[in-house]
Amino acid sequence: MSDFRPVTDSFSVAPQVTEADMARAASEGFVLVINNRPDGEDPSQPSSAAIESAVRAAGMDYLHAPVRGGPTQEQVDAVKAAVEAAEGKVLAFCRSGTRSIVTWSIGQALAGEDRATLVEQGRQAGYDLSGVLPG
Repeated sequence: MSDFRPVTDSFSVAPQVTEADMARAASEGFVLVINNRPDGEDPSQPSSAAIESAVRAAGMDYLHAPVRGGPTQEQVDAVKAAVEAAEGKVLAFCRSGTRSIVTWSIGQALAGEDRATLVEQGRQAGYDLSGVLPG
């Protein structure tokens, strides 16, 4: 089972999830799963299609916004729009959760959220955003 790490009341990140994690995610109230991991990074990772199938079978929505390296503006915008449109909790994942929280936090910072608050939210979830967000 993957470690779902709350960042806010409505947004969490996780390292690589499996199909089996999706029933748990739905039972914990998640309504949207965002996959920030490109297919094929590791031969053992589940494909986006496999995760999407499990997400939809559990009654949740799904977005695949794969990030290689740092997120593009298009990826930041897609994640921000999906999170804002979700009518409930959102779970985003990648290999370690770092690309997911970075992509989300950049969108939040560009929307005017306080940098110190975002860095602290990242710290509490186990991620260092101090070098990522505009000062």
